[in-house]
Amino acid sequence: MTQIIKEGGKTIVKTGQRIDTLNAAQFETDIQPALEQGVDLEIDCTELNYMASSGLRILQSTMRTVVRSLGGQMKLTHVNDDIFDVLKMTGFTRHITVERV
Repeated sequence: MTQIIKEGGKTIVKTGQRIDTLNAAQFETDIQPALEQGVDLEIDCTELNYMASSGLRILQSTMRTVVRSLGGQMKLTHVNDDIFDVLKMTGFTRHITVERV
């Protein structure tokens, strides 16, 4: 279950345990209000232990909106080693800040 927390000028999106084909559309819908609230976005991956390609697509789309369209900043925090490896292999770590656990 996705949680959105407003903390000062920053919006934090807390993911659930998985972002896969079964819940990717709901995750994307859940984070839309965060994109409207500001341009400093943190995606807290503390609980995330699996991300399918559909999750990567949502991250890419979100990154385009926040960084390119709105001129804001986006970072992923508390990323475990397995998710970090996927993000690195797919090039995400070159475009946004990814902080490991």
